[in-house]
Amino acid sequence: MSDAYVECLVKAKTSLLGKFFKVLLITLTVILVLAVFVLPPLMIFAMIGAILCGAGAYFVNLFTNLEYEYLYLDRELVVDKIMAKSKRKRVAAYQLDRVEILAPVKSYHLDNYKNRNAKVKDYSIGEELKPDRRYVMYYEGGEKILLSPSEELIKIMKNASPRKVFSD
Repeated sequence: MSDAYVECLVKAKTSLLGKFFKVLLITLTVILVLAVFVLPPLMIFAMIGAILCGAGAYFVNLFTNLEYEYLYLDRELVVDKIMAKSKRKRVAAYQLDRVEILAPVKSYHLDNYKNRNAKVKDYSIGEELKPDRRYVMYYEGGEKILLSPSEELIKIMKNASPRKVFSD
């Protein structure tokens, strides 16, 4: 049993729609708080609206400010989701023995898997950069996982399972 341990933290890209809703809800919150002081007859409605918009802005920020942490230890890859740098949630744990293939997104090794219907889970940065450093992992035939691992993580996984992990 190898005692390899690698940790990798990846910031996911915030969607344009998420940014829009965050700015919109924060702006509405500020306007409604000002309306509490300016319009005394509508104070209760403005206060309730400000509280609801503020809570909405908090939750939108929580779900759009994401980071993924990959933790590799003893032939197991654990993926955690960190929301707004305050909450951590374990998303998945993958055994390296059950992985069919792990290769770069545009690798020729994935040609046999192109037409496979699999459930896609995206734990990557969420965008295609130049050069594209995202990897695809097919897990037990039913899942296609997108990752953005570090070079060190790929190297350790390749040492543990050289016939399943490719770095082209």
